Amino acid sequence: MGPHVNRTVRSVATSLAVGFAMYFVARGVWWIEQPTAPLLMVAAIGLYLVVVCAAILWDSATSVRMPLWTALLALVASAVIPVLVTLSLAPATLTAPFATWYIGALGLLGIVCVVRRRLAIGWLVIVVLIAASSAALGFFVALSLGLVGSVMWVAVAHLLVMFWDRAVHDTERLAGIQQAVSAWHATQQVRQKERRLRTQFAVAVAGPLLSRAVATQGELDAGERLEARLAEGRLRDELRGADLLNDAVRDAIEEARRRGAVVTVFDEGGLDELTEERRGEIRDELADVLREARAERWIIRAAKDPRTAVTVVGRASAGRASDDDAVDVWHEIPRESSH
Repeated sequence: MGPHVNRTVRSVATSLAVGFAMYFVARGVWWIEQPTAPLLMVAAIGLYLVVVCAAILWDSATSVRMPLWTALLALVASAVIPVLVTLSLAPATLTAPFATWYIGALGLLGIVCVVRRRLAIGWLVIVVLIAASSAALGFFVALSLGLVGSVMWVAVAHLLVMFWDRAVHDTERLAGIQQAVSAWHATQQVRQKERRLRTQFAVAVAGPLLSRAVATQGELDAGERLEARLAEGRLRDELRGADLLNDAVRDAIEEARRRGAVVTVFDEGGLDELTEERRGEIRDELADVLREARAERWIIRAAKDPRTAVTVVGRASAGRASDDDAVDVWHEIPRESSH
């Protein structure tokens, strides 16, 4: 979900919380009967205002999670406020509407703690509220005066926070997958274009020789036959091992073939998932290996391997048996740079 949506939801939630907090404060101020100790009632209302405003607004612009000190202050206030209210009133007025404002007010404070990701503190506020209101009014009386609603709304807030966080997490994960798929699709399009261009290049090289062979009914001189073999090899290389080739590798392979060597290139995805910079390093290293040795048969293979990107094998003679003694060159190019 986008930042704009998050900001909008946060603004609406903040406005609702402040509005409900002012409602409960107004209930506490609207005395039907004069408290026996009005200063204690005023102190309870003032403490609640300070704590609830800090819980709602402190660092809310930069972080959803409430600061720990604010959460602990809310927990302490949830224990102090019911005591102040109870001490400020005569026993006969403890169940009056203005006297039980703290039940809904502290329920709201628990909701704020839960919404601002202090779930444990939010539920502890409710536990303290249950204990304090039951001690002052009696458990069942407190239930009938709003305690049930406070507990239920905190539970609903907890469920909504869980679902919201899961939805945000899933949305972010899906957005990441979509970006990865888009990047992979773009990469594949680029590679397909490169392969198409390389194939067209190879066909352009082989085309004149094919035309010459048709025109002479296959009667080519030695030079033309060599060029035909080179063009056929280049075409095969472009089809089988496009990712392994750059100009340096093409030139090195052509030099080896002109010396009479047989060169076979297999690309089985060994360069997949590598950066373009690393691909260039691997191609340059491959070209150096081909130039430095004089084997008569080369096998260049890029297999899917967790460590090795390209394996280069050079044999002394194309006609020898495939045993260890026939191998003149064995070179492995790792997927990761050793520098």
